[in-house]
Amino acid sequence: MVPSQGLRRGGAAVTQTANAEEKDRAREAAVEAALGLLDLDAKAGLLSGQDMWTLPALPEIGLASLVMSDGPVGVRGVRWTSDDPSVALPSPTALAASWDPDLARRAGALLAQEARRKGVHVLLAPTVNLHRSPLGGRHFEAYSEDPYLTGRIGSGYVAGVQSGGVGTTVKHFVANDAETDRFTVNNLVSERALRELYLAPFEAIVADARPWGVMTAYNSVNGPTMTEHTHLVQDVLRGEWGFDGVNVSDWVAARSTTGALRGGLDIAMPGPRTVYGAALARAVRDGEVTEAEVDAAVRNVLRLAARVGALAGTEPAVAEPPAAVDGPALAREIARRSFVLVRNEPRAGRPALPLRPGTVALSGAAARDARVLGGGSATVFPDHVVSPLDGLTAALPEGTLTYSVGADPNTELTAAGAGFDLRAVCRDASGEVIGTGSVPGGHIQWMGSDLPEGVTHDRLDSVELTGTFTPRESGTHTFGIKGLGAFTLTIDGTTYFDDVQRPAKDDPFEAMFGAPESRAEADLTAGVPVEVSLHHLIRLSDDLPAKVITFSLAHAEPRFDPDAAIAEAAEAARAADTAVVVVATTERVESEGFDRTDLRLPGRQDDLVRAVAAANPNTVVVVNSGSPVELPWREEVAAVLLGWFPGQEGGAALADVLTGAEEPGGRLPTTWGDLADAPVTRVTPENGELHYGEGVFIGYRAWDQAGRTPAYPFGHGLGYTDWEYESADLDGTAATVRLRNTGERPGREVVQVYLAPAEPDASRPARWLAGFAVAEAGPGERTEVTLDLPRRAFEVWDEAAGSWAFVKGSYEVRIGRSITDPRITTPITV
Repeated sequence: MVPSQGLRRGGAAVTQTANAEEKDRAREAAVEAALGLLDLDAKAGLLSGQDMWTLPALPEIGLASLVMSDGPVGVRGVRWTSDDPSVALPSPTALAASWDPDLARRAGALLAQEARRKGVHVLLAPTVNLHRSPLGGRHFEAYSEDPYLTGRIGSGYVAGVQSGGVGTTVKHFVANDAETDRFTVNNLVSERALRELYLAPFEAIVADARPWGVMTAYNSVNGPTMTEHTHLVQDVLRGEWGFDGVNVSDWVAARSTTGALRGGLDIAMPGPRTVYGAALARAVRDGEVTEAEVDAAVRNVLRLAARVGALAGTEPAVAEPPAAVDGPALAREIARRSFVLVRNEPRAGRPALPLRPGTVALSGAAARDARVLGGGSATVFPDHVVSPLDGLTAALPEGTLTYSVGADPNTELTAAGAGFDLRAVCRDASGEVIGTGSVPGGHIQWMGSDLPEGVTHDRLDSVELTGTFTPRESGTHTFGIKGLGAFTLTIDGTTYFDDVQRPAKDDPFEAMFGAPESRAEADLTAGVPVEVSLHHLIRLSDDLPAKVITFSLAHAEPRFDPDAAIAEAAEAARAADTAVVVVATTERVESEGFDRTDLRLPGRQDDLVRAVAAANPNTVVVVNSGSPVELPWREEVAAVLLGWFPGQEGGAALADVLTGAEEPGGRLPTTWGDLADAPVTRVTPENGELHYGEGVFIGYRAWDQAGRTPAYPFGHGLGYTDWEYESADLDGTAATVRLRNTGERPGREVVQVYLAPAEPDASRPARWLAGFAVAEAGPGERTEVTLDLPRRAFEVWDEAAGSWAFVKGSYEVRIGRSITDPRITTPITV
């Protein structure tokens, strides 16, 4: 049996395709007409950002300014400020944990709605790099360690966003799988590993979702930097795969005018200072590149503009946006369907979850001050956040819930939040106020023209964050500054700092992603407001590609006695029927710009869990992290629920799941284990190079090869009901699986299919994911799912031939609940 290349299309589908092709031809004609009206300078300028987020408008051809914005969990828009809120969905790891491409499509449709509301044409998402090593600091922003799962979820996301008429840029092409030295690292990856792992999600998304954009990464791959990688961009992405979208650089990644253009880069961001624009026009006139090469890039940009409705004279790809989506409701649904219950042991004759009637002792600083998303450019600012404490307070009977801090994961300062009432005051060189703006979160990040009304960069000389702070607790409060340059920090009339903060390392984004510096300690009284002021003298460098003003007022609550706080939480747990502990990572653990050095929970959180578990055997631990952390106490507690970064409605979704109103729907998209056992851990380059020496063995493939047992395997996850896998039939390579819900409540099951060669081959993984589907059934009901095993599941990349090779022979088709829990095994010969 040879897997088919595809399915025959019905008449309606053929008609729909023909109509789409006719519209594509009309848009191409409009693109060519517009291109013919532009001179060299206009064309070169169009390939260069005019500011941080936009391309220049060209009214003479009916071209509006194309606007881009970061995602992937929300749409920030061109204003990176909490004064312009956005819906915040759960992290991409959470979305992947749903194992549901249709849910990803719905998430994408919501983000398209958000983008249109904010005037955004292109979303800088999704991130489909792989979880090569558990130490990757930005893994919360990517989906999985598995290329097939990543490709399926990413395809759903892209299709959803573009169904709303908004473009996507699938990123970061390619092998941007760690953050250490990301601007300069040369990743050395075999062609086979590139094809079978790192390129595979991009290839699948290009084939299945036809993205309108791709973003090339900072790093180099096997020599060339990705913004100049002719082979991977021109030969593979555009040539082999037929990608016809736009290729935009990661911000400040483009380094060479001629190298970037010939490497297939269409847009160099940000602006106005880039390697394109006037430099590109000059390169054409000097004979370094041809105008035809410029035309090819401009054509791609105009095609994008036509698709999103920014080019007059042609119909956009989506004339009517889809029906409106309830953002908070969808955020809550995604969160609860992403939660992965990895442990649920019986206590007093029944599983710990759902919660039994009675009292609940909640502890953990993250239960009160929830971390709902990861740090870095993925940050958006929701208009509200439902914490676990909020959610459980609303869901449980009055008087049954107590709360103790227990342990705080934040060992460093965070941006001013609860208790602060701040505004920004902008002044010119004479001290005259030229504009003001509210700053709800103590963080300013103005990029390009994103300034308060009436303020211009020419006149702006200083910005003061000023207002009041009303402490929640009495004691010594710590204040600090995040940012670079001259600052004056005043608390309650006392000036604590009046000096310059300088960069600790040569990183153009350190002002955005670096750690705050502690600059003041003040003894304050709970409930008594004090005046606070952080004055920043603006001195922008002419060397920067865009004008960016970014700094924060940082703060930390009084440091309590950790032993006493843990003892208090343990005593509360001892008096309750159930104890719930929320543990979390912080922005200094998981964020853009750096990798992790370990997988431990920060602070004294492990001690808190152990103390509470010793006091109450019915202890439930909720893990609030975007990617794997070590859980050394996992056998000591009754239940462990992985909650990822759950988005703005995370606390409400958590209450839904803990109380049993909904079941936890997630399955692990990445293996969870201890760092000492993890097979692939190297993320730090040596002499500028990072060798992917493990080849095709990452994630569960590497755990299998090493013969090691993780804490929780890929695909693992428990629900609140039981399933019996009754039978499976193969018709060619289509598998029909029948199963029955044998429990007492409705449930959702992720049916997973793995292939394993009947004859082990050391050059190939022992098994790999080949398909999955979601089944739902009521108590006692039977259901079935049918899924196709793709041809690619039986192929390997032949480096000698430079092509895919179909591997004939016998395989075991293992169907079950995770990679280590097959319920039905059946042979197949191809």
